[in-house]
Amino acid sequence: MKNNNYIFGITLVATLGGLLFGYDTAVISGTVESLRKFFIEPFGLPLDQANALEGFVVSSALIGCILGASFAGWISQRYGRRPTLILAAVLFLLSAVGSAWPELFVGMPGSGDHTFMYLFVCYRILGGIGVGLASMVSPMYIAEMAPADRRGNLVSWNQFAIIFGMLVVYFVNYSIALQGDAAWLNSIGWRWMFASEIIPALLFFVLLMFVPETPRYLVMRGKTEKALSVLNRLMGKESAGPELEEIKESFKRQEPSMRPYFLFMGMWLVLFLLSYGALELAGNTSALEIALIGSFFVSLVFPIRSFGMLIILVGVLLSGFQQFVGINVVLYYAPEIFKTMGAATDAALLQQIVVGAVNLSFTVLAIFTVDKFGRRPLMIIGALIMAVSMMVLGTTFYTHSVGVGSLVCMLVYTAGFAMSWGPVCWVLLAEIFPNTIRSTVMSIAVAGQWIANFLVSWTFPMLDKNQYLTETFNHGMAYWIYGIMGILAALFIWKFVPETKGKTLEQMEQYWK
Repeated sequence: MKNNNYIFGITLVATLGGLLFGYDTAVISGTVESLRKFFIEPFGLPLDQANALEGFVVSSALIGCILGASFAGWISQRYGRRPTLILAAVLFLLSAVGSAWPELFVGMPGSGDHTFMYLFVCYRILGGIGVGLASMVSPMYIAEMAPADRRGNLVSWNQFAIIFGMLVVYFVNYSIALQGDAAWLNSIGWRWMFASEIIPALLFFVLLMFVPETPRYLVMRGKTEKALSVLNRLMGKESAGPELEEIKESFKRQEPSMRPYFLFMGMWLVLFLLSYGALELAGNTSALEIALIGSFFVSLVFPIRSFGMLIILVGVLLSGFQQFVGINVVLYYAPEIFKTMGAATDAALLQQIVVGAVNLSFTVLAIFTVDKFGRRPLMIIGALIMAVSMMVLGTTFYTHSVGVGSLVCMLVYTAGFAMSWGPVCWVLLAEIFPNTIRSTVMSIAVAGQWIANFLVSWTFPMLDKNQYLTETFNHGMAYWIYGIMGILAALFIWKFVPETKGKTLEQMEQYWK
């Protein structure tokens, strides 16, 4: 008999990794102006250089996200899922303390000035590594612990936690900002925004001491007695024995090998260093980001040759389409979009909260339907809803008819994403890959997701503020592109992605064979 309370408790602990994922990536939103005043302006740089430096400081955590997701496969395969989550918790904690007081190990807390900017960046990258680790390992941990008939529901809670973490930090930042005037916020207040992450990070670290390693990892390492003990507690003695035998059989068919992963990572690092050096010499202001992206895609040849074209492409495209449909444009740029519609700043921020509330509400809907209706129907329907919404939204801009209808389009789009590609994409990534290579392929896919995130966030201002495109399409072009991506995403799911509802992780291996 399943121990539902125990299963839910383990899931709740693992989803704290998702909450910190959302918290860490969103905490920067309340500090952007303060970081410019504290770190950037004292250097007295020309405007273009100051803008480039500000962009680097604000987005520096993304570098860590890509690296963390990339190395999560090796760390979780070598040392285990639980130790990897513990490492992520430690990195979140270090990042919270170091980002708030980058001068901590050099001088007294609060005594630092703008010269500590690069130490601040290092701590943000550490936090990004923690985000990258948690973004891949938290859903995988839940999937490897959950029974087949509840796996979709439980993994979806991780997406809920990500969104909840973002909403929590918005209110935390707002509450801290109310404690003083603008001068206080720019000198001290921003520090407390980063320091507020210490509480959830410490809670995550402590609670991880009380959860077990996943039975599938234990079997992979030959610790079958420990695996059986965990399975006994998860599903009862009657079901634990057959489940253990099925897991053992899946590892007999193919021994896990990290050689392709090391080839992939090695080539990525070599190509990254070479391309970064060349771009830096050429004076490219985005050399670091471009080098990370370019070397990643070139290096895919190694895992493709080892694991097969289809399994890698399914993972990378699942992750890519989740971002290419434009969700982070809505989440990151919502206030600016609403201002483009004619809203005042206060109204724009209020509308952003409405978008967040819709996102959270429809994620709950997905949680309670993903194991009932299946993964594929939700993903296809959600992609089509997003496609239609973006097409109509782009048309309202193009025809100069922006208004309530445009806001409705954004809310419908957000609902479509939240009920499908938001949570269900993570469910599929956590369960479609074979046991022996799950951590490796999922790591590559999640790294690709962070790269796609960067590409979409980076290119939106170029599409939305380009003089020719604005004069010709009046801000509509970007949304039409995201609408087309929604159609392609639906076709991709229909053609290439299997239904995993009700199947054990071991049964999914037969699909790839």
